[in-house]
Amino acid sequence: MTLPTPSSSLIDVRPPLLGMLLAVLGAAAVALAPAPSHAAGEDDATPATVCPDGKVWSEDKKACVDLKSGALPDAQLYRQGSRLAKAGHYEKAIRVLSAVVDRDNPKVLNYLGYSHRKMGRIGEGVAYYKKALAIDPDYVLAREYLGEGYVAAGRMELAEDQLAEIAKRCGTDCKAYRQLAAAISGTPSETW
Repeated sequence: MTLPTPSSSLIDVRPPLLGMLLAVLGAAAVALAPAPSHAAGEDDATPATVCPDGKVWSEDKKACVDLKSGALPDAQLYRQGSRLAKAGHYEKAIRVLSAVVDRDNPKVLNYLGYSHRKMGRIGEGVAYYKKALAIDPDYVLAREYLGEGYVAAGRMELAEDQLAEIAKRCGTDCKAYRQLAAAISGTPSETW
């Protein structure tokens, strides 16, 4: 048996095969990479960093820091609070979101409502959603979550009203509409 030499066809074939293999692997990596998921086009897919009580994750310091109003920019507190809420850490989310200086931020009010609703405090949740919508009536995510709160309370007619309001603002193919329609129909949904 003869071993291949540098001039043999085996050596000549490897670079194209290696190139094709790398191209296929690269394409597979791109196709399989997790895409950001957004709640009705809003939140990123970054996982929540859960800090001990009285602390919050600082994106700048890459560490847990003392949780107090003004300790971090409102945008960071909102991101951390919404991530905690979506991850099911509702009490922590409420504490973080309550440290936001701008008490009239509809996004913050929405996730305060979401956290309270998910903890079974539907009335408190609804109050936060209504306050968010008084500030920004076109905020469809707050309308979706308000509608889901009404579904949880058995107030289907009010949930249907929110569904109609969402349809006026973003149509029947937007994520907020589809999620609330699923909740009203009893179809399982990630949102709730």
